[in-house]
Amino acid sequence: MAAMKTDKSTSIVEVVAFSGFDKALAYAVPPTCRQAVVPGSLVRVPLRRRSELGVVLRLGTDQTIPPGKLKMLYEVVQEYPVLTEELIDLFRWAVRYYASSPEAVLEAMIPAAIRRGMKSKTLRYIAVGTSPSAEEMMQLKKRAPRQAELLRFIQTQLKPQPRAAILKRMGMSVSACQALLSKGWLVETDTEQPRIAYEDELDESAEEITGTRPTLTTEQAQCVDSILGAIERGGFSVRLLHGVTGSGKTEVYLNAVERTVASGGGVIFLVPEVALAPQTVGRVRARLEARGVKTVVWHSHLSDGERYDAWKALASGAAHVVVGARSAVFAPVQNLQLMIVDEEHEPSYKQEDNPRYHGRDVAVYRASQNEALCIVGSATPSLESLYNVERGKYAVDRMFKRVDHCELPRIHLVDMRREGLTGRHKGSPVSSMLAEKLIDRFEKKEQSILFLNRRGFSTSMLCPDCGYVAECGQCSIPMTYHRTDGYLRCHLCAQEYKAPQNCPKCRAPGIRFRGHGTQKIEDLVQKILPRATIVRMDADSMSKKNLYRKILGDFRRGRIDILVGTQMIAKGLDFPNVTLVGLIDADKSLHVEDFRAAERTFQLIVQVSGRAGRGDRAGEVIIQTSTPHAPPIQFARKSDFEGFQLEELEQRREFNYPPFRHLIRHLFRGRNPEKVNFYIEQWAKVLEQAMGDSIEIRGPAVAPIEKIRDEYRFQLWYFAPSASQVIQRIVSLREDFKMDRDVFDQIDVDPMQLS
Repeated sequence: MAAMKTDKSTSIVEVVAFSGFDKALAYAVPPTCRQAVVPGSLVRVPLRRRSELGVVLRLGTDQTIPPGKLKMLYEVVQEYPVLTEELIDLFRWAVRYYASSPEAVLEAMIPAAIRRGMKSKTLRYIAVGTSPSAEEMMQLKKRAPRQAELLRFIQTQLKPQPRAAILKRMGMSVSACQALLSKGWLVETDTEQPRIAYEDELDESAEEITGTRPTLTTEQAQCVDSILGAIERGGFSVRLLHGVTGSGKTEVYLNAVERTVASGGGVIFLVPEVALAPQTVGRVRARLEARGVKTVVWHSHLSDGERYDAWKALASGAAHVVVGARSAVFAPVQNLQLMIVDEEHEPSYKQEDNPRYHGRDVAVYRASQNEALCIVGSATPSLESLYNVERGKYAVDRMFKRVDHCELPRIHLVDMRREGLTGRHKGSPVSSMLAEKLIDRFEKKEQSILFLNRRGFSTSMLCPDCGYVAECGQCSIPMTYHRTDGYLRCHLCAQEYKAPQNCPKCRAPGIRFRGHGTQKIEDLVQKILPRATIVRMDADSMSKKNLYRKILGDFRRGRIDILVGTQMIAKGLDFPNVTLVGLIDADKSLHVEDFRAAERTFQLIVQVSGRAGRGDRAGEVIIQTSTPHAPPIQFARKSDFEGFQLEELEQRREFNYPPFRHLIRHLFRGRNPEKVNFYIEQWAKVLEQAMGDSIEIRGPAVAPIEKIRDEYRFQLWYFAPSASQVIQRIVSLREDFKMDRDVFDQIDVDPMQLS
């Protein structure tokens, strides 16, 4: 018998399994499934004597299959395809460009609840069926009075009633209901119960419905006109919306969303932080509900049920707009015509685990696939986006003024070196000026935000007698002290133990805690303002679902006086009564081993400062720094974006760093540092010999954080004019390179985190 090979058929399909296989496998389709199987279907298949999930990539196969080797798939798991034809193309591109495994990309694209085969939540209702005769009713009252009671109650209802609730309220068993159902006197139906994220007592959309549309400023109107013109022209294009904080970028987005859905198009609206989703969803829903357009939410903090219902609404075409964090870029939106990436400069759009994709870059590529418009917006655009504007790849729309004629906040610099010598709060992370301003705002019933991108109470534990510092045993960083429970914790590997009372090395009792985190700032400010309501927002305090929504809602309603937090409160949030913002340590992001340090510091100061003075009261910003002369801090103080851009781009051009070339980071790790170093050096020689003329190789070198989770880390940097032109060659060479099984490596294309 000849080997089988088909070109295109519904009887044989190619499936990529969630099992570590890097290539598609051919399977036969049973007759019962042939109508349901299409490209993108989630199916269950036999593999290695187990049942595995997989996705159909194509109908038919070019593979040569020996006789008797073709296995049959078991079933189709979901009623709708989990990937559309367009998403299958995006999947293939992401595997190639980000040098990732097919399994990892599929897991990023398809939520776990969908992969597990979750179905819709249904509620069973009961209603009146056929009416019993008078004699039958008399008999029922005598023999089964409880059944008669239930039947009489249902007969008095105008609409079907939820079965479980009725039986519980009347104290009846299911058997009483089943007896009436068997006689046909009651009928039951199953009704889907949608689990809609953010439609609860914390929903903010009701507060957004004001009855009148905001009047656009002149700059907003100009931006809206140019963006709507791009929508009318059709075709793929990318527009950078560069507007100062408080200039009304969201209103421009909403106008673009309205025009797109009016023509039947779909929209993906990306936000960098889960904390920004409720505010954005509220505004989008308030604007689109009158049109009957459904908006769903998509991010990792949703319950499995909410995630499934959002996916089904999009896959079925019931919803056309999705708002979410970076993973929403893979949402199965039909007829996609508009992609919006708000705060496009944010590093949080880059996933640090496999697959290491960048949400903004995937959004641009997906827009090109769909001949759609992609809007990337920010008050502090990334240098990559500005360089694309300079090269003519992106168009740009600018807004230089805040709405309602609000002024940008006044910025004060506090030199903490002098503060430590002359200030009234010597040694305190809260300067005298900041303390006085906090008291002033509290007395005026205005709100304040304090920002410090470091959680915990103290950053290290030090013995002044012998110099002992408590370090993580598995990572090369100090342990952080958390005073809420008295534990020392590593923020990289999560190792923790009770903080000792005496030095573990010399047994001296005078152990000290140095540095400061959000917990210490919260405590210090509470001592300055004992009557103030102070709440902390960081990864430690936001462990409960929807807690961040409750806190932000309380802050918006004035129930909280001072909000202390990390990066989750640094951008995008709009609180009109906030008139003071304090940056506790503006230097933290500046002094790190990263060529983007100056850019990140500038963006952070501008973004955090932008939370102040967004209402009818003037705002002030206190920047505490030990390097007030640093260019990013000075440019941010003057709100001189153009000056910073020119200087930073010139430095990048001089060293030929991104955005002028692409960077690929190759990290090797393992428990034996000599073994890891040996293999990375051997690999560097192989790569230099094969590709030395097409890429510049730097390293190998020890990674900035040498050890994480008991693994030593070394890295190589590859610079190339185009990552897409070299990455597959690098991957091919790596597949042929023999390496010890105790040494692991990972490739990160266009990395954002270099430590």
